[in-house]
Amino acid sequence: MAEFVSVPGGTIAYEAAGEGPLVVLAHGMGDSRAAYRFVLPRLVAAGYRVAAVDLRGCGESSAQWPSYSRTDIAGDLLAVIRHIDSGPAVLVGHSISGGAATIAAAQDPGLVRGIIELGPFTRAQTIKLGDFRSKSYRKGAFRLLGASLFGSVGLWSRYLDHAYPGRKPADWTDRLARIEAMLGEPGRMRAIQKMGQSAPTDAGAQLGNVRCPALIVQGSLDPDWVDPRAEGEAIVAAMPAGVGQLAVVEGAGHYPHDQYPEETVSLMLAFLEAHARA
Repeated sequence: MAEFVSVPGGTIAYEAAGEGPLVVLAHGMGDSRAAYRFVLPRLVAAGYRVAAVDLRGCGESSAQWPSYSRTDIAGDLLAVIRHIDSGPAVLVGHSISGGAATIAAAQDPGLVRGIIELGPFTRAQTIKLGDFRSKSYRKGAFRLLGASLFGSVGLWSRYLDHAYPGRKPADWTDRLARIEAMLGEPGRMRAIQKMGQSAPTDAGAQLGNVRCPALIVQGSLDPDWVDPRAEGEAIVAAMPAGVGQLAVVEGAGHYPHDQYPEETVSLMLAFLEAHARA
């Protein structure tokens, strides 16, 4: 059952379960808290209180907002932690919300004791003409661009199919249908467009201000980068020395937590055992 937090501009939906140190899960654009349907029960079973959040514009949260930046999302996540009142928390952010986790950790270190970023867009991107020699990168980029320009649910679904190279979750058909149904609701596809237009410069500017431990998780086959490992290494390098560490899930695309939940949760639990119970 969803619970709701009121913030300026609308309401944020989340569901919480379990007992123990708080872990807050935030998904990527065009998705919902269902992205963590394989992760949440595993973390609860390991002894954590887990809150899975619907980002602004997504899931059961309000659809229409004045803006959808990573800074906005960071404020929403901090509001959820305050509302639950059992922080500090470890923030887990995927893609755009990976950048939001960076900002939240820098802005309110008293509420964030650690961050885990999955395939994060958390620094300014430099696209070179030579990048388009990569068929995987080229295909993903054009599908993303088309979905953003035309507000096309179909192109977004085609991007998702590409972002999960190799094996798909067992419930893939149902998952895709649920995403398409959500994006058919008024304002939801517009939220994707606005998020896609939001540059990660605000997050990149805060990387050097992160003081809590950080784990960056990249899928080795993530089509959003020509070299996903190099992107992860660059994020860690932009943080203060000793703050960040990188892990790569072999065979995973842009959704390692959904495509390879056991491997991803194993990485998460090792990080949580080291940092969440301090």
